[in-house]
Amino acid sequence: MKSHSAPSRPDIARIGQLGRAAAYSAAVLLGLAGASLHAKDAPRMAPVDAYLMDRAAEITLARSAAPESISKEATILVLTRKGYETAVKGTNGFVCYVARGFGGAPDWPERWDPKILAAACDNPSAVPTMTALLKLRTALTLAGKTDAEVMDRIKTALRTREIPPLQAGAMCYMMSKNAYLSAQGDHNMAHVMFYVPARDGTTWGANLPGSPLIGGSYWYLLPGHEADVATLPPISVFLLATSTYSDGTPVAPHAM
Repeated sequence: MKSHSAPSRPDIARIGQLGRAAAYSAAVLLGLAGASLHAKDAPRMAPVDAYLMDRAAEITLARSAAPESISKEATILVLTRKGYETAVKGTNGFVCYVARGFGGAPDWPERWDPKILAAACDNPSAVPTMTALLKLRTALTLAGKTDAEVMDRIKTALRTREIPPLQAGAMCYMMSKNAYLSAQGDHNMAHVMFYVPARDGTTWGANLPGSPLIGGSYWYLLPGHEADVATLPPISVFLLATSTYSDGTPVAPHAM
């Protein structure tokens, strides 16, 4: 993310980790139309049925994003043909869901892979902005809107404060043992993410040698979109791997 040269395979894996996490937050993970570095060669969206899950299985996977002490009282979203809907109404302000690849950045090569099942759980500070962005982008994508149309609608929602500015303390749990975040490596990485209204990770020390933090722009994963990012509210995503999954079992040392 620091270099403008072509990313190496390990860099792509790290970029991919960030992408799924933000879901998506997708993101996580929205981008301007036609600006994808891979748009010319990228596969197209699969039939909608390929992205849908059994409802009960999706609820279980969504809850597994965070420790039970958090997710058992969280609101649970499930994906339908028209977008996310509330399957379980929670009481603690957290919202858990399973993000798909198209809820993420449009310059991510795995954007349309139906295997991507990124279990995530946004905290109350993240829900008004980050969960709302995911839901809006997903609904518009499923409705067949282009990236340009999606971004125009998102910009309007942000300008009018239909989707409010990012709150302090916004973060997300992505600690599911059964998530599939990428075709790279072991396909998964238990972690937590922090959403910050900043344009870079300088003050966080992200991406520096020895730093445990991976950081980047929420809006795009790969270099080359600086002018586009400048027109959007600054949102950086910082990812920190955890040593255990949400159920308390240890993460294998070789895991991505």
